[in-house]
Amino acid sequence: MKRLERLLIKLIAIQLFFLLAGQVLISANILPGLQTLAQYEGVTESNYTSILETIGLNQK
Repeated sequence: MKRLERLLIKLIAIQLFFLLAGQVLISANILPGLQTLAQYEGVTESNYTSILETIGLNQK
């Protein structure tokens, strides 16, 4: 059990490191190409589309 806990703690630490590194790269504008890529992919836009719900529409 301790081995599993140590593994989980290491995985959480690695995830946290990459999360923080990604946030720094995006917010500090260190890689301007990354910002351009995000705009090209449409990630930064606030376009919300309504979701068509098809389950349960034709029930009587």
